[in-house]
Amino acid sequence: MQTAESFSVGQFLKSRTGLVLLAFLAIAAFFLIAEHTAHVFGVLPYALLLLCPLLHLFMHRGHGGHGDQDNHAGHTDHGGHNKEEQSPLLGGKS
Repeated sequence: MQTAESFSVGQFLKSRTGLVLLAFLAIAAFFLIAEHTAHVFGVLPYALLLLCPLLHLFMHRGHGGHGDQDNHAGHTDHGGHNKEEQSPLLGGKS
């Protein structure tokens, strides 16, 4: 009998039973996706609307992201250009 220390998921997946399980799961996933694609596309607009508040929270790192707009000590310039490296057309050094 095997103990918990000697059991490995990688060994199980390489066994005959593990390969049969993987094949069954792949076939089941294929038919699930093929038969229910219309249901997924029907729910997709609502899923996008439900994701908007989550994206807002993650992008602003919680509710504290809107306050104190004048304190930018910890932030870098997100413009991608330094003022000295601007092109001559924009008034920078050449």
